[in-house]
Amino acid sequence: MLDEKFTGNGRVVLLAGGGKVYTDIAARFVRSERDLEDIVASPYSKKIVENILSSGHRAALEFDFFIFGLEGYSRVTETQLVRKRLASYLIKSGRAELGGKRRYSVVYPQKAAEFTAQVNLPGGGSVNLSGRDLADLGRQWYDAGLDAGLPEEDLRYLKPQATEFKAIVGMNAHALLDWFSIRCCRNAQYEIRHLAWQMLRLCRKAAPDLFAGAGPNCVQMGYCPENGLQNARCKGRIITKDEAMALLRANRNASAGAPPVADEFAGE
Repeated sequence: MLDEKFTGNGRVVLLAGGGKVYTDIAARFVRSERDLEDIVASPYSKKIVENILSSGHRAALEFDFFIFGLEGYSRVTETQLVRKRLASYLIKSGRAELGGKRRYSVVYPQKAAEFTAQVNLPGGGSVNLSGRDLADLGRQWYDAGLDAGLPEEDLRYLKPQATEFKAIVGMNAHALLDWFSIRCCRNAQYEIRHLAWQMLRLCRKAAPDLFAGAGPNCVQMGYCPENGLQNARCKGRIITKDEAMALLRANRNASAGAPPVADEFAGE
């Protein structure tokens, strides 16, 4: 039987991260002349972490690492997730047996599951099939291949992107802030945005100082860098980068006696 799940119900668990914040220690190490033992023994400073975040010098954030367990998401989201290369991934094998039985799990939007269309059959004639029917036909074909002794390495070429994936994912705080800026945006595909916001909520709870200003680009930057590609729901509500730059230029030009911005490398 088809094991069916719908998008928007994936689950994320924070396995490790938070508690002691090492960004504070790393930042002190760069500037302080004290011995390492003294630096480590220093009381935690929220102000130092805030300065690191506001300055944009985020290298120290790479010493705080977070590990998540994910399940209930589709291979569509897996493909988008692993584009973030500054991370570690351990993805559950799609060939694993559970109690001697294989489970053909799919995750897809309910509308896609219920949409029905007429398709032509190879031997002639036509039939109305829903997305759920197509997924179940794939399951039947896959099970028949296993029973016939075909290797799963070959059969899985025809598995749909709706197949569920489970994974353990690790990212440092620097990579997470960058990932949240893109995947929490309304322009991101729904399922990976759902994943990103679940991860962000867990991070804010575990390390509130590190992730107080985390979120999509418009939250972190104060403007939307998408410009002409800005999501329709944000138009008129969130200023774009082009609009923000135009306001800054107008304000600079209106300032009496404001000198022109010099090019540091002019004439070289």
